[in-house]
Amino acid sequence: MEKIIDYKDTTDNSIFIDVRTPSEFADHTIPGAINIPLFTDEERKIVGTVYKQENVEKAKRLGIQFVSAKLPKIYDQIMEVRKQRKEIVVFCARGGMRSKSVCALFNSLGAFMWQLKGGYKGYREVVNKNLPLIHQEITYLVLHGFTGTGKTEILSELNKRGLAVLDIEAAANHRGSIFGSVGLGNSNAQKQFEALIYEQLRKRPNNYVFVEAESKKIGKAVLPVYMVEKMAQGKHLMVEGSVEVRSKRIVKEYLQGDNFQLEISKAIEKLKTYLGEKNVLQLKEMLRQEDYLRIAQFLIENYYDSMYNHKQQIYNYDLIVNSDFMEKACSELEIWLKNQIKDGKKCV
Repeated sequence: MEKIIDYKDTTDNSIFIDVRTPSEFADHTIPGAINIPLFTDEERKIVGTVYKQENVEKAKRLGIQFVSAKLPKIYDQIMEVRKQRKEIVVFCARGGMRSKSVCALFNSLGAFMWQLKGGYKGYREVVNKNLPLIHQEITYLVLHGFTGTGKTEILSELNKRGLAVLDIEAAANHRGSIFGSVGLGNSNAQKQFEALIYEQLRKRPNNYVFVEAESKKIGKAVLPVYMVEKMAQGKHLMVEGSVEVRSKRIVKEYLQGDNFQLEISKAIEKLKTYLGEKNVLQLKEMLRQEDYLRIAQFLIENYYDSMYNHKQQIYNYDLIVNSDFMEKACSELEIWLKNQIKDGKKCV
């Protein structure tokens, strides 16, 4: 008997196994899923070509040939996942042959698991349907402030305190500026971006969600129009900080990864249009000397603040906090929210 489950019927005790190819998985998947591919990218391409140009049976036979050599490894990987003692849900692109075959085999061996109805496509339909609906319920509490004021750090701390937050930059895997990808690798594609936003908001403890003000485009991803509109309608809060503390925070955040110097150098090169060649050469010399704090201060004073100053003038702010004192700033935000919603009043 087939064991098929709809995504809406999965729980926090469900663990997802994505049996698609590594490149499919890298482009978009269900957040938190584990990739145990049946085919390599090249094998899938070959099977697909045979399926289209020759016949279905030959393609199936070729697929079995590719998978059979990997079965012991696949078995070991899935048995390792089973040690987490969670409900296993397997999916492929559309809930087709790949996930069905894995489930049939392992269920016959007594290692019970579910096949996700509709596969990733079914999950994507859930996101497309529900993400706009979620935004009808949310009031965004939007954190504004210049680069280095620690808005992402504030979100992390507020989350630890049990407040609802949305980290858009984490969903995009990009910080939204010329230096936004330094130390982070590739930014997420649109489908993965929206899936990560959906999963954060789906698990929110309430409808008052702290979020950082962002441009419409962040790395490869674009904020949906309904999100942009909902954020504009929210409450707007300003985060301030001294150049000294902001500079130290920027240095700490951006010196990540094995190739951060090269990535910073490439980003500096892109600043010629804004700063001119002389200033770019000066920044590269600072980089050569590993004078990172001076680079951060220079960028704050000559690029970031002047570039984003006009954006800070758009709103009348309901609260201003100083992130030089991070704990105090987070407490002020928490108290402000409690005062806004006490006695059942809406924060609107």
